[in-house]
Amino acid sequence: MIHYINLRVIAHSTEDLSRVRVALDFFLGNATGKSDNHVTDELIEVTDIEGHYGNSSVMLSSQITRKSDSVRLARFIREHMSHEDLETLRNEMPDRLDDDQVFHMRFDKQSACLGKIVLSSSSDAIIAKVKIATFPKNRVHAGQIVEELFG
Repeated sequence: MIHYINLRVIAHSTEDLSRVRVALDFFLGNATGKSDNHVTDELIEVTDIEGHYGNSSVMLSSQITRKSDSVRLARFIREHMSHEDLETLRNEMPDRLDDDQVFHMRFDKQSACLGKIVLSSSSDAIIAKVKIATFPKNRVHAGQIVEELFG
């Protein structure tokens, strides 16, 4: 079903890193079923990066590999999205699922800080990549799984 879910977000030098961390923890805490930041500390990789204009930023990333956590996160996302955002996902499913069977979504950072899940088209967002597992590799079957998860 789900092989893994990658989450990635960039905290720009003009942003408060702790607020960006709160936004990512919103997803990770609901994936693990635990809201304690100490639990999510071990799940997050922190990387210092340099922006296009030489500005320093921090990338926070995490990969959720436990099947139960991945399914819990997918359900949490679906259950907490607005009807309009779910409809957008349904309409864009074929375009969001790539040839490697990765389903792509972006979520608004500010909304996540406030405990809300809102789809975003901005590049400055929480990026979620859901790797769908099928054997043998089958895009049609992967699309059906995505539809079950987020449809």
